[in-house]
Amino acid sequence: MKIPFKAGNILLPKKNIDLTKWSTVACDQYTSEQEYWEELDKVVADSPSTLRITLPEIYLVDKAEDRIKNINETMKKYLHDDLFDEYTDAIFYIRRKQKDGRVRDGIIGLVDLEAYDYTSESDSLIRATEKTIIERIPPRVKIREKAFLELPHIMILIDDSKKEIIEGLKEKVSKEEQVYDFELNMNGGHLEGYNLNNLLKEEVLNGLNKLMDKKAFAKKYGVKEKKVLLFAVGDGNHSLSTAKTIYENIKKTNRDYLNSSSRYALAELVNLHSEALEFEAIHRIVFDTDTDKMLKELYEYYNVNEDGKGQKVEVTLNGEVRSLYIENPRSNLSVGSIQIFLDNYLKNNKGRIDYIHGYDTVRELSKKENSIGFIFDAIGKDEFFKTIILDGVLPIKTFSIGHAHDKRYYTEARKIK
Repeated sequence: MKIPFKAGNILLPKKNIDLTKWSTVACDQYTSEQEYWEELDKVVADSPSTLRITLPEIYLVDKAEDRIKNINETMKKYLHDDLFDEYTDAIFYIRRKQKDGRVRDGIIGLVDLEAYDYTSESDSLIRATEKTIIERIPPRVKIREKAFLELPHIMILIDDSKKEIIEGLKEKVSKEEQVYDFELNMNGGHLEGYNLNNLLKEEVLNGLNKLMDKKAFAKKYGVKEKKVLLFAVGDGNHSLSTAKTIYENIKKTNRDYLNSSSRYALAELVNLHSEALEFEAIHRIVFDTDTDKMLKELYEYYNVNEDGKGQKVEVTLNGEVRSLYIENPRSNLSVGSIQIFLDNYLKNNKGRIDYIHGYDTVRELSKKENSIGFIFDAIGKDEFFKTIILDGVLPIKTFSIGHAHDKRYYTEARKIK
């Protein structure tokens, strides 16, 4: 198998550009907080910025066509004005110091879309971690298909419990290889990046190659006759699936598609075991439903006990919490088993589901009449990859990675036209 990751030509603004104003948080954050984007607009002012060449999702409905047109025109202008330096055949090592002081290490390069499949039953080397919402892809295709540049907020996870591939680079890079070192805006923390030399690039690729070893993979996860999972998409899956959609369309008309720039997407690889990467559980609350009937059918759907035998889920009614255990789960995770039940139940019964991050919030909401909450433990890092290998993509809203201000900022770019 060939490693679905390689060096590429990476663009960065020239040294006279203010990177604090240039970099912008991922477009799928602060989707209900207009004031965030208004404040950022004031911070950026007239400086070159990725805010002008990306589309925050809060604006997807409001004059999106005009914004997309302006994005493409601004990209063209930035290229015409020779705004960028290009680092050829590059892999960047980056260190992101978050607002809380923790550091997240990553490497940036090109992932091969030939090895990526976002469908539920995927067994490709690169897989989605949560269900892809197909309806979200067309608006993104409109942006990317005419764009001159791509800017990634895609964060892809590797399972390197020994922390050898990415974290080990900290002691090996030199100041001469540094390409940026600056403060991010809007409480984003600090970012520094290094252009890896050939020796370190080869070291990274060798490390990824070891993760692809079939025998080691089978032993590590205790699985037989399962194809290797190398990369799990942590953030930005809909952006990656958009790139995949465009590439698949190109394959229909371009015989030389394997050599097309559209075959690849710029992305950041991050170790699942980074101490700065925190998985948070996303709980469920169902409103406007017959809670007695729901619980009765849950007991009929699964073998449920309260004796501690099986998969644990906490149920909250009227603010009171009790633990239930499923003896015959249909998913490797309790959140998956409950989601399967809820999907089936709500097809034929009244109820409105919502997804909540806070434990206390779910308990409080369960005090409302005809409401019931389901509370889960956060997914463990040691079981994350194995669950995807065994179950396929996880149910929607299974987990969240970190806070909004800790998400990837658009900084690097790549020409795609």
